Amino acid sequence: MTTPQVTEVSASAPETAVEKKPSTLRSLLLFAVAAWFLRSFIVASFSIPSGSMQPTMQIGDYLFVSKWPYGYSKASMTFGIPPFPGRIFASVPRTGDIVVFVGPQGNDVVKRVIGQPGDSIAVVGGVLSINGKPVERSQVEDVAATVEPNTPCRRITMNGPVIDGSVGEGQTCRYRAYRETLPNGVSYVSYDQIDGGDGDNFGPVTVPEGHVFLMGDNRDDSLDSRFAAPYGMGFVPIENVVGRAEFVFWSTDGSANWLNPISWFTALRPDRIGTSFRG
Repeated sequence: MTTPQVTEVSASAPETAVEKKPSTLRSLLLFAVAAWFLRSFIVASFSIPSGSMQPTMQIGDYLFVSKWPYGYSKASMTFGIPPFPGRIFASVPRTGDIVVFVGPQGNDVVKRVIGQPGDSIAVVGGVLSINGKPVERSQVEDVAATVEPNTPCRRITMNGPVIDGSVGEGQTCRYRAYRETLPNGVSYVSYDQIDGGDGDNFGPVTVPEGHVFLMGDNRDDSLDSRFAAPYGMGFVPIENVVGRAEFVFWSTDGSANWLNPISWFTALRPDRIGTSFRG
């Protein structure tokens, strides 16, 4: 005589229902742990909210930041978990690297490494000097940046950048630009908007052990290591470094509207995607 299958189905159904709940929770927990591990030890995404690193970085750039190049500290851990003092597997950021770090106000900031521990840093008449030698610097053609919602023509003084064209499409902001080449060969373009800016004459200072000296490429619009904390960055502890900026994976001009999905793509700056920050 065959056992009725209906009895088996009715008996096993509650067991199946009971097993699904812990299985779902376990999956969510595993996903959360995997996401924490990825963001803490491998790579995380950040966005650029200000113009202090122009023209290298643009407001509205979304970039990947690698976590492993300089070791790990509380600053590089997602949500600061687990908290621990110091840095493990530590190495000093290379001069010229662009790094994300935790600033004096507790927010994430991005700047370029200019000085390592023991380096002497000075700025004379807007010209950067490292260990007593002026950095190679040559003026290049003015950069004409298209004025967009994410790229206003920010003028430090009335003697700042020149606005070309009428208001609307095609209006540009012309910045005086220089190519700088650091002693190790890293080269990039920086803005020098005005003569006699607040940070155009500085130092010399010696970078303390366990710290780095950071500057923005938009020299007259960057509160960096030339300015004392909490308004500037001062010397930045290597322990506060989150990671190294790698490349842009998305960039928007700021004209997107969340209620209009088409605008998400019309606001895209495709020429920015893939831009590398490894000099």
